[in-house]
Amino acid sequence: MHAFIEPPRRISPVLRLGIWVSEKVTGRIMLPARILAWYPKAAVGSGALESLVAHHDGKLDERMLKLVRMAASFAAACPFCIDMNSHEHESLGIGADEVLALRGQAALENVPTFSERERLAIAYARLVSQTPLKFHPDFIAQIKSNFDEREMVILASTAAQVNYWARLIQALGIPPAGFSE
Repeated sequence: MHAFIEPPRRISPVLRLGIWVSEKVTGRIMLPARILAWYPKAAVGSGALESLVAHHDGKLDERMLKLVRMAASFAAACPFCIDMNSHEHESLGIGADEVLALRGQAALENVPTFSERERLAIAYARLVSQTPLKFHPDFIAQIKSNFDEREMVILASTAAQVNYWARLIQALGIPPAGFSE
């Protein structure tokens, strides 16, 4: 499987450095970064966005944010995103029953290992990933009673970032990078 377009043959030294860093960190050829080199402003902007992703912040630990990224990836139906954002989920204690629920193949309420905050964060990520965006006032009241303002911004921006990448990657036909292999 190939992307719709190939990366440019010549890439500026600054972008080559950024691509090298992303590939060093991930251990994979990062085709999205390479293809974005066709338009350096998009490459730099996307790289800046990715470099600022939250991985842990206060009570929003790595597991919570991984759940949000996975939920948004499944909601967006992006094979690349699912592959990348599900990578090493077991290391954060995300089990098979939880993955089924994230995929929408089991009800969140039927997975006892999810905390109430995790269930709400997953539901929020799913809502952020839908078109059109619709937030019932009762749901927002639940979110606000379980998360502070900073946490809400982190949850929303994390889900939105996955959606940005999902739309961009799918629009360019970029296949999964093999994180799950």
